[in-house]
Amino acid sequence: MHTPVALLLELGIILAALSALGTLARRFTLSPVPLYLLTGLALGEGGIAPVPAAGAFVETGASIGVVLLLLTLGLEFSLTEFTAGMRRHVPSAVTDLILNATPGALAGWLLGFDGIGILALAGATYISSSGIIARLLADLHRLGNRETPAVLAVLVMEDVAMAAYLPVLAVLASGGQWWQATLGVLAAVGAVLAAFAASYRWGHHLGRLLSHPESEQLLLRVLGLTLIVAALAEFVHASAAVGAFLVGLTLTGETATRSRAVLSPLRDLFAAVFFLAIGLSVTPEELTPALPAAFALAAVTLATKVLAGRYAAARDKVGPRGRLRAGTALIARGEFSLVIVGLVGTTHDTLGPLVTAYVFILAIAGPLLTRLAGAVPPRRAPRPAASKTSAG
Repeated sequence: MHTPVALLLELGIILAALSALGTLARRFTLSPVPLYLLTGLALGEGGIAPVPAAGAFVETGASIGVVLLLLTLGLEFSLTEFTAGMRRHVPSAVTDLILNATPGALAGWLLGFDGIGILALAGATYISSSGIIARLLADLHRLGNRETPAVLAVLVMEDVAMAAYLPVLAVLASGGQWWQATLGVLAAVGAVLAAFAASYRWGHHLGRLLSHPESEQLLLRVLGLTLIVAALAEFVHASAAVGAFLVGLTLTGETATRSRAVLSPLRDLFAAVFFLAIGLSVTPEELTPALPAAFALAAVTLATKVLAGRYAAARDKVGPRGRLRAGTALIARGEFSLVIVGLVGTTHDTLGPLVTAYVFILAIAGPLLTRLAGAVPPRRAPRPAASKTSAG
C-alpha cells in the first residue's frame, strides 16, 4: 500500500508543533487551546505555511475529537444526578437563550440581513462550544467544582435546543416548506428524549456488556458504541456531542474508571486536532473586513454569556467566585456556530466571514478569561473593629 509522503510529513510537523505549544502553555499553567487555534490559523489557506495534504485527516479527526471530549466528560458524572440537575436548570436554559440569541438577532437586523440571516446569526451567538469547554474544564482541573454541573446542564440543553433549531434553519435555507421543518424538529427532539429515557431506564446494563479485562477490547467496545450513537444522533439532526455525552453518563463504576484511562491519550490527540481544525477553517483575508462588527458582537455576547452562567451557578447556590468561573467557562463559541455558517453561508456573503471571525475571537478569549477567573483572589472579609475597653 502506497503511503503519501506529503501527508506523513505534514502530520508529523503538525503534531510536533502542537506538542511544543502544549508544553509551553502548561509551563505557564495555561490551557493550550488558544495556541492550537492560532496554529491552525497559521497553517490554513492564506496562512504562512498551508498544509493541504493533511486537510482531510484534520477534518475527520476534528469530528472524532468532539465525540471523545464529550464521552470522557460524561464518564465523570452520574446519570441520575445529572438528570436532576437538568430539571433544575430549565430556567437557566431559558435565560441563556434570551440573553445570547437576542444580540445576534438584533445585530442581523441592523446589518440588513433577511429573516434567515437573522435566525442564523442568533443561533451562532447563542450556542457555546461543548468541545472547547469540555477540554477547559479538564485542563483547569474543575470537573469536581461545585459550579461544573450547572455549566454542563446549560451546555447539554443548548445542544438539545440545536436539535430543534438546525432542522428548521436547514429547511428554510434550502427553500423548503414549514411542514418539512416541523417533521425535522419532531424527529430530532424525539430522538434526543428517547435516548435520555433509554439511558436512564436501561443504562445500568451497558457497563456489564462493555466491560472486558483486556484494555484493547474495552477501548474498541466503548469507542465503537460511542461512534455509532454519535452517528445516529447526527442522522436525526441532533448533536453527536449529546450522544457521546449520554454514553459516558451511562457507564459507571470500574468500567467508567478504566474507560477514562484507556481513552485519555486518544482524546488528547484528537482534541488537539479539533482545535487545529477551527483555525484551519479561517481564511485571514476574508476576516479583516468583518473584524469591527465581530469584535463588537463578541464584547456584548461575552458579557451576556457570563450573566447566563452566573445565574445557572446561583441556582445551585454556588458562591461568587464559582459563579464567575461558570460564566467565563461558557464564553467560547465553536463547532455549532461554524455548522450554522455552513448551512446558510453560501446564500449570505457577509454572514460567513462575520460568524467565523466572531467564533475565532471568542474561541481564544474564552479560555484565557476562564483561566483568569480561576486566578482571581477571594475577597477578604473586613476585619471587625477592635473592641474598646473603658478605663477605670
